Amino acid sequence: MILYGLKTCDTCRKAQKVLDGAEYVDVRTDGVPQDVLERALRVFGDAVVNTRSTTWRGLDEQERARPALELLREHPTLMKRPLITEGDEMWLGWGKDVQAALQERT
Repeated sequence: MILYGLKTCDTCRKAQKVLDGAEYVDVRTDGVPQDVLERALRVFGDAVVNTRSTTWRGLDEQERARPALELLREHPTLMKRPLITEGDEMWLGWGKDVQAALQERT
């Protein structure tokens, strides 16, 4: 299991505590592999882009209109967090639904 997040994100830290054995990838320093981003966009659509983030608020309208994949490659902190992968499965965020689905696996 791989958890993509930010070391400074409280939600990511909570997820990391629960998913003790998960490999942690800091998106700011290590980025997210292109294939993982592409798959996340296919699975979750625009929900992958966190439009409530500080990074998003710092973008002008022209930048915001760019394709999501380009934005996420250039600004990995725009990704909603955490993004959790295990094999062919993916989960986005750390809502009660994601927690319940993952706690069944541990």
